[in-house]
Amino acid sequence: MKIQAELSLYPLRTRTYEKSIEAFISGLSQSAITVIPGEMSTLITGENDAVFQCISECYERAACVEDVILVAKFSNACQV
Repeated sequence: MKIQAELSLYPLRTRTYEKSIEAFISGLSQSAITVIPGEMSTLITGENDAVFQCISECYERAACVEDVILVAKFSNACQV
């Protein structure tokens, strides 16, 4: 099933958050899903398993580097 997720990554305790967010979005873009970066969040679309696997891998990479919060909203009813 195709799903869509809206993701927002918030690096904590840092003044230079841009590189962390860019690395997170770059990781998402290297997968077999559609990635649409926005000003405050990124939309990703793809098959259910691919979306969840990609988010898991990218979150783990980001969390190993620094403390982060990842906010995610999922839908199977969006225009995908």
